[in-house]
Amino acid sequence: MYRIVDEDFVRRSIKPRRADSHKGENGAVLVIGGSWMYHGAPFLAAMAAMRCGVDLVYIAVPEKIAAPIRALSPAVIVIPLTDMKLTRGAARRALKVLPRVDSIVMGPGLEAGSEPGIELVAREAVAAGKGLVLDAGALYPGILKHVGGSKVVLTPHAGEFKRVFGVEAPSSLQDRVKVVREQAEKNGVTILLKGRIDVISDGVEAAVNETGTPAMTTGGTGDVLSGIVAAFLAWGVDPFRAAASAAWINGRAGELAAEKLGLHIIATDLLDTIPQVMKPFDRVEG
Repeated sequence: MYRIVDEDFVRRSIKPRRADSHKGENGAVLVIGGSWMYHGAPFLAAMAAMRCGVDLVYIAVPEKIAAPIRALSPAVIVIPLTDMKLTRGAARRALKVLPRVDSIVMGPGLEAGSEPGIELVAREAVAAGKGLVLDAGALYPGILKHVGGSKVVLTPHAGEFKRVFGVEAPSSLQDRVKVVREQAEKNGVTILLKGRIDVISDGVEAAVNETGTPAMTTGGTGDVLSGIVAAFLAWGVDPFRAAASAAWINGRAGELAAEKLGLHIIATDLLDTIPQVMKPFDRVEG
């Protein structure tokens, strides 16, 4: 059995903002990723979190791409890392802001061979009770032993799902839900399996998300999704609801972009439509 994520599900996942809240109270996110080739991925994740409404986003990236990312937006705080890979030393530098953030996205655009740093960040984040989103370069079998039973969401596509869990994602929806639920329960994590229909499970509950469009095959939409998940985790939403709500918002943002631009959207178009998707859920109280 599974539920279909809808607008009401998302509405119940978003808490009202206090009228007297101040900077930092509405979430802070750290994005760790990037490489010489993939400088855009961590930026897309960071801006997606900001467009959702978190107050602060830090981006920890290799020093060689720090300046270009700074030039993309003054809204993000960039932490230059000395190494192109996420070494333990680079990870320790990124972790200096751990007490200031509520959730972490790790993996978008990350250089291959970064496992030592990934595992250090994962252990520290779990120990500190931070929400954690693992995507792209942070998705490999060895990471599972460091994150089980914690507030972690893995966001693989079908190929990454097989790489991490060692099993194929079935083509039929019923079988796909079954396998995702089994692997989530076995490994003590929440899985958001991306696809034309997204499948989400924490091993207990399961849901599917039907929003989205074939126009979203463009590169970077998965990075946007990881940033949206991190925003929900930063607000204290449980990983299952965070992943399912984020999938709905990401898909709906893609739909709105495609309504205007057809099959010609790029990932930054989703950044522009996220506020349009989320504005109906805005509530201020107190």
